[in-house]
Amino acid sequence: MPVQAPGAVVMIRPHKFTPNPDTAADNAFQVAAAGDPEELAARAFQEVTRAAETLESVGVTVHLFDDEDATRPDSVFPNNWFSTHAGGRVALYPMYAPSRRTERRPDIVEMLKARYRVQDVIDYSGLEYDNIFLEGTGAMVLDHLSRIAYAARSRRADPVVLERFCTTFGYEPMAFDAADQGGTPVYHTNVLMCIASDFVLIGLSMITDPARRAEVVERLAGRRGKRHVLELSDQQIHDFAGNAIELEGEDGERFLALSTRAAASLSDEQREIIERSCTLLPLDVPTIELAGGSVRCMLASIHLDARPQAGTTQGQVSQLPAAVI
Repeated sequence: MPVQAPGAVVMIRPHKFTPNPDTAADNAFQVAAAGDPEELAARAFQEVTRAAETLESVGVTVHLFDDEDATRPDSVFPNNWFSTHAGGRVALYPMYAPSRRTERRPDIVEMLKARYRVQDVIDYSGLEYDNIFLEGTGAMVLDHLSRIAYAARSRRADPVVLERFCTTFGYEPMAFDAADQGGTPVYHTNVLMCIASDFVLIGLSMITDPARRAEVVERLAGRRGKRHVLELSDQQIHDFAGNAIELEGEDGERFLALSTRAAASLSDEQREIIERSCTLLPLDVPTIELAGGSVRCMLASIHLDARPQAGTTQGQVSQLPAAVI
């Protein structure tokens, strides 16, 4: 059975970071940046560097790539343009904002092929010409254990391509409408919910249909109710508590990677339940969060079998040197 918590991720370290004006209209989490653009970019660069070092210190493999292109303000969020899946498959996704479409990088796909057993690359990006979009594991939150793809409907999560993805990759689609207190639709599902092996963090009140909300809770909990469904308040969602990801480190220890802001928003009861199965791993990324995403958006998870590399033993992966584009 595929694991929910990956042990390797791809991260992009931006040299020219800024909140993207092309995505501000439907991203209620985004904040206009003030001050010196060079200083802002330098802070984002350091936040990604420190986050990668922290993840590596607990045994998570980080493939770190640099991006010096000033025309790609959101490249720090690679989980939107590709995802990886057990069985050796990689998906490439159609992106809503034209400024984000050049984030798709062949060198990263080639790294995946070289370091992991990739059998097939399924490319949905041509659907951009038909104005059909599905922004990866931002638009979908995948339950790899129960094989369900949860998706909040939005211009970034078209039901046509969602169905195509689910048919090809073997997931059951579960779409719903979600909005904040002001009625603004949730732009990406992964700010609303995080699925870990033994618990879920989710802003249930944002799911507008009560019947669908109850169905989502039932499916998340599982047939025997083994998963704890932890409800997040609107403020906790705003603090990115739903934008977290469970990772596996050394010796199979599991961590919940989230921002320091998100960790601070959790209640004692929520922490207690999370820490039964995971160690909280806060990462300080306040500058990155200005762009409307947080730690989950920064990490493109790898669910592929590693190839043995020269100088490593079976099951170990050595990190590629950082590539710069």
